[in-house]
Amino acid sequence: MRAADRHVAQNRRARYDYLITDTLEAGLVLHGTEVKVLRTGQASIAESYADQTDGELFLVNANIPEYGSSSHFNHEPRRKRKLLLHRKEMDKLLGAIKREGVTIVPLSIYFNDRGRAKVELGLAHGKRKVDKRQAEKARDWQRDKARIMKGGI
Repeated sequence: MRAADRHVAQNRRARYDYLITDTLEAGLVLHGTEVKVLRTGQASIAESYADQTDGELFLVNANIPEYGSSSHFNHEPRRKRKLLLHRKEMDKLLGAIKREGVTIVPLSIYFNDRGRAKVELGLAHGKRKVDKRQAEKARDWQRDKARIMKGGI
């Protein structure tokens, strides 16, 4: 299975809205019906972020809809989900949260080779409107440059 096939949900907007300085992989504590929904690819992490509660990190506002085939053992779609990290990684992220202007955003949710659900977290600094414009200009220039090098205009 290719890496691109494993991705369940991606937060493409995060790289546009934030400057991602560091990435990290974390496990997720999920219920059975949540895993079934993730395997169908229906999750959304567009507005989600990681937050600290009692010295632990939780994924907040990630939308994993209810499993349609289940009747009474379903889960809450937008509940807080605990992130599983090593203590050193957790301390690094908690220290980063305390600094001003740093947010932890999920970049993607995927299944690893062993079939475990993982979330890729990014340490993010918010971009201003000027930074977004510059990034868009650079992207347009790269596209134009590739078109010129290819031989057509």
